[in-house]
Amino acid sequence: MFKTIVWATDGSENAGRSLAYAKALAEGPGTSLVVLHVVQRITNSRATGLTANVDEGQVKEEVKQVVAELAAEGVNASLKVVDELGAQPAHLIADAAREAGADVIVMGTRGHSVIGGLLLGSVTQRLLHVAPCPVLVVPPGSSATTAATAGRTERQQGG
Repeated sequence: MFKTIVWATDGSENAGRSLAYAKALAEGPGTSLVVLHVVQRITNSRATGLTANVDEGQVKEEVKQVVAELAAEGVNASLKVVDELGAQPAHLIADAAREAGADVIVMGTRGHSVIGGLLLGSVTQRLLHVAPCPVLVVPPGSSATTAATAGRTERQQGG
């Protein structure tokens, strides 16, 4: 069912938790896993415009390491880093998924409360509206055991 899986990561712990789901879906013949990282931008109140996140270099290196580990485990994994100004991260994720021909996007949530999500905005919430394919959203507290079961079930159903 899923041949091209996009795992969107910002390098956070919650994004890392969702990797187990992406990996479980990518285990099987003819599947590929695109590890997607959209460079995070933060607003600096003293400057005009946006500045790069100070941890971005470290995040990129960690994501590269994840791709190398996936490849060593036999997963057909590739890396795509998007570093563009202007568009919202959700739109950049949707565009990258479209370009990759993704069958599903897997990502974690930060676990904001409903009020916090409304005030802070949500990449995940926006992506649900603009994605070209289904989005598997992994909430905080989900386990790798559940992910492995999901992957087995998907393969048994002919995916």
